[in-house]
Amino acid sequence: MGTRARTDMAAPSQPPQATYDAIVIGAGIQGSFTAYHLAQRHRDTLLLEQFILPHSRGSSHGQSRITRSAYPQVPYARMMPDSFRLWKQLEDEAGISLYRQTGLVVLGPVGDPELESCHQSLGNNHVLDAVELAQHFPGLRLHAGEVALWDSTGGVLFADRALRAVQDAFRRHGGTLQDGEQVLHIEPGAMLTITTTAGVYRAPRLIITAGAWTSALLAPLGLCLPLQPLRIDVCYWKEKEPGSTSRASPCFMAMGLSQAPHGIYGLPALEYPGLVKVCYHHGSPTDPNERDRAPLGTPRPDVTLLSSFIRSYLPLLEPWPAVVETCLYTNTPDGDFILDRHPKYSNIIIGAGFSGHGFKLAPVVGKLLCELSLGEEPSHSTAPFAISRFPGVLRAAL
Repeated sequence: MGTRARTDMAAPSQPPQATYDAIVIGAGIQGSFTAYHLAQRHRDTLLLEQFILPHSRGSSHGQSRITRSAYPQVPYARMMPDSFRLWKQLEDEAGISLYRQTGLVVLGPVGDPELESCHQSLGNNHVLDAVELAQHFPGLRLHAGEVALWDSTGGVLFADRALRAVQDAFRRHGGTLQDGEQVLHIEPGAMLTITTTAGVYRAPRLIITAGAWTSALLAPLGLCLPLQPLRIDVCYWKEKEPGSTSRASPCFMAMGLSQAPHGIYGLPALEYPGLVKVCYHHGSPTDPNERDRAPLGTPRPDVTLLSSFIRSYLPLLEPWPAVVETCLYTNTPDGDFILDRHPKYSNIIIGAGFSGHGFKLAPVVGKLLCELSLGEEPSHSTAPFAISRFPGVLRAAL
C-alpha cells in the first residue's frame, strides 16, 4: 500500500498510467474531504477535477455557507456534533479560521412539524420571545402566529477558504490532486481503470462525488439515479441605511411559510460588505453544462418570491437584489443524500444528491465515503442514504 507504479516506458502517443490505492472523481467539498480522509489513512489517493481550480461551476464555491445544529431530520442532527469537531480539527491543522459563530434564528408558524423537529434537535430553552429576538436580530420581523428558535452554534463557514484548506491538507498527507482533467471512461473490475483527457489510472476502489455531473458518469455503469440539478439564484440585498445590519448579525432560516414552501435562508454577506445574502432553498431544473444560458428577460420567480419576503420580514433591506449570482444544487426526490455502493460494482462508492444542505456535513460525509470504500463499518448509519430507496435505478450497462 502507498506504492505507485508508473509505466514511463509507454510510447509517446499514449498517456501515462498510474496505479493508486483509491481514486476520487470530483474535487468539490465532498470529494475533497473523502480524499483527505483516505490520505490521512495512508492510502495513496488521486483526486480528479474536470475544471481548473478554483472554479465556480459547481456547488462548493463562494465565500459563505450556513452551519447549524438545528436540523429537522434526526440522521443529520446526529451527525452535526461530529461535523463541528472535524471542522475544528481541520482549522487546527490548517492554522486558519474556517468558521464564524454568529448564531442562527429559525422561524416559522407555531406547530409547523419541521420547526418542532428543529426544536427537539436543540432541546429546551431555545424559543425566543419578541424582546429576545429584537436583541439577537433587530432587523428581523416576526408575524402573528409565528415563533423563532435560537441555535447558538449556528454560523458561517468560509466556503472557498475551507475548500482550499482541505485540498492543501490532502496534499500534505501525500495525496495527488489533478485538475483540468475530465473523466472519459470508467472500466469496472477488481482493479478499476479510469481514462481521462490526460491519462489512464488504476485503483481497487473508486469514489464518485461529481455533483451535478454524477448522472453522466453513472449512466454507462448501468445506474440511473434520480438526481435533478437545479440552478439557484444566489441573491445579495442592500441595506436601506448603511450599517443597519452588521457583519455580526446572525444567520436565519425560515421554514413552513406557505409563500416559500422550500424555505428561505440568510446570512451576513462576506462576499459583499454592506449586503446581506438571502436565498430561496430551491431553483430551476438545469443542465449543469448550460446553466448560464438562460436568455435575457427570463422570469425569475424565486427572486420575486424573495422580494416579497424581504418586504415583509427584513424591512431594513432594499426589496430588490443588488447582486444575483448562480449556484448548483443536485437534488434527490426526498432531499436526502445518497451515500452507498454501486449495486453491481461494490468497489465503486457514490456520494451524491446533497440537495443544497451538504456543505456543513462534508467532513462527516467524506469520512463515511472513506469508510465505505475501505469496507469498514461506517461511523454513522448510512441506511437513510441507501440507493435501494429508489427502485428501478439499475439498468443494463451501456
